[in-house]
Amino acid sequence: MEERPLIIVGSGPAGAATALRLSQLHPELARDILILEKARHPRDKVCAGGLIPHSLQCLRDLGVELSVPHVVVHRAAVHTPRRDVDYQGRELCRVIRRREFDAAPAAAVCQGGIEIRENERVVGVAREGNAIRIETERATYRARVLVGADGSGSVVRRRLFGDPRGHTGRAVMCDVPLAETTWPGFDEARYDFGFGPVAEGIRGYTWAFPCWIDGAAHVNVGAYSVDTTGAALTSWVDRELARLGAAGGRRLQAFPIHWYDERQPLAASGAVLVGDAAGVDPLMGEGISFALEYGKRAGDAVAGAFASGDFSLAAYERDIRRSWLGKKLRRLNLAVRLFYGPTWPLWFAVAGRSRRAQELGLRWYNGVDGWDQRSGWQALRALCSGKFTAAEPSARPAAG
Repeated sequence: MEERPLIIVGSGPAGAATALRLSQLHPELARDILILEKARHPRDKVCAGGLIPHSLQCLRDLGVELSVPHVVVHRAAVHTPRRDVDYQGRELCRVIRRREFDAAPAAAVCQGGIEIRENERVVGVAREGNAIRIETERATYRARVLVGADGSGSVVRRRLFGDPRGHTGRAVMCDVPLAETTWPGFDEARYDFGFGPVAEGIRGYTWAFPCWIDGAAHVNVGAYSVDTTGAALTSWVDRELARLGAAGGRRLQAFPIHWYDERQPLAASGAVLVGDAAGVDPLMGEGISFALEYGKRAGDAVAGAFASGDFSLAAYERDIRRSWLGKKLRRLNLAVRLFYGPTWPLWFAVAGRSRRAQELGLRWYNGVDGWDQRSGWQALRALCSGKFTAAEPSARPAAG
């Protein structure tokens, strides 16, 4: 049995961010950190691959620059059950492929002297005295601290924290060569969101994202719901493909999205959850920015635990709950009830007609100018005054 002070399960954005933050704060610990990765980089990850501006800032904070192929999006076409909105202006998003993107922070981790053992799938986790025992398909380990960065189906969460039901959404997507569509969005640096499913009782949306795959322009097409699975989402992907002028018969990929619930624990003695394992945005299913933010905060908490000898890690959970991050996740849960519940006609009408609401909503969601960290009173004053910290882009109802 191999013993380590710290083991991280998963080397995606959350696990890599935890390791990179720890190497910044506690460099002498780096040589003793071990990351267990079930696959080998570069490995496929089913995901639409949108990086909001806050994600880019988190990467810079961790010393990682975005160097992989990506599409910069400056325009959004949003279809709601009440009206269409065409938003143009600042950078909204960068679309990457997770196979390439995830490999970059992982490489930075290795360059910092932290070991990643690939093809080490974790199959069992259990407490053993004041340590935690980790079983993989190849070996047995014991760690004083364990970080669960192993995704929506987290083995760490299921074995140490229980397996909450009713907190997992579903997404279905496919990639289509742009040449096989009539969609102009790639050339317009645009992504499309459609909330038509809400009017049919599905709590979710469809999307079309421009992206590069193996040097060729593609469109990533998908549908997400907080709680709908199966044929309903597949049907909406088929509708979206038809709208884009793409032929049917595409190979669809489905994946779960574990969303945040403030009632579920994020920390226990000697263990914390980060990224999808902890829970991400339930409204849109966005997870990369939250994974990076969770990782940074977990790194702070773990460094503090080794410095103080207090391995309860309760400080990590308190930090998440009380910080702007926890508030943002709770507000996104509220937005699910407002926009996907019985009151959706009112809230989509407001969002579709109010330029100020569109502007503030995008700034808040994307983490622009620190709006995701500001108070509700500041947001209300901005809505009333229309005063924002940067030049306002145009947002107007689309023709038709």
